[in-house]
Amino acid sequence: MNDTGRQSRHLGIHIDRTVGEVYAYASDPANLPAWAHGLGGSMERVGDRWVAESSPMGRIEVAFVPRNELGVLDHHVTLPSGETVHNPVRVIADGAGSEVVFTVRRQPGTSDADFERDASAVAADLARLKEVLEFD
Repeated sequence: MNDTGRQSRHLGIHIDRTVGEVYAYASDPANLPAWAHGLGGSMERVGDRWVAESSPMGRIEVAFVPRNELGVLDHHVTLPSGETVHNPVRVIADGAGSEVVFTVRRQPGTSDADFERDASAVAADLARLKEVLEFD
């Protein structure tokens, strides 16, 4: 298939904490700066969205799905251009711990190098989430 706009990569990491603990922490947008460095150093609540003024991309808005019992952490990131990117994320049971799975979707027009860079950034964010939850 040549349609690069439909390519996805599922990145997961095991975290030695319960699903409830991981979900409670990761679903709180105020915690994003501690582990999702691509979204900036601070998040501020504005209505039902969270805004990062100082992200590497400029001002972005993040809107999570409502809290739920299924471990769904999907969120939309609205970029400075006005484009909105949907990010599917799940927290699932993995033995006594959890697995966090983030689906990186290749956006139309994204080069191979940029797609790899996006996936690497998400993998680094997941590693930081693991570090924060297991070692802090």
